[in-house]
Amino acid sequence: MSFELRATQALKLLHDFGFGLVHDQAPDLSLRQLAVLLTVYLERPPHTVRGLAAKLKVTKPVITRALDTMGRFELLTRRRDPSDRRNVIVQRTVKGALYVERLGDLMAAKARNLPR
Repeated sequence: MSFELRATQALKLLHDFGFGLVHDQAPDLSLRQLAVLLTVYLERPPHTVRGLAAKLKVTKPVITRALDTMGRFELLTRRRDPSDRRNVIVQRTVKGALYVERLGDLMAAKARNLPR
């Protein structure tokens, strides 16, 4: 399905989505953390700290801080790559998959309610 949004509609969707997240009981993530989370869940693995940093054009410590937060919420896990101990592999979790699914449901609901 393809459709176009006017700039005001896109901003309204972002506003309503953000508002819905704030009022949800789910973890409150920053936009940067959401970008990391969605990259891990929507793009093919494997994902590494180094690879995520390069993709998002940020430093490895930025990714590490984001992963620390999401790890506390059990949305992602990390482990050392057994074949190259310098690499840290980022892995999905069941709790994270459910969170991402809820994000998608929320976005779809808010998009359906946009004024035409």
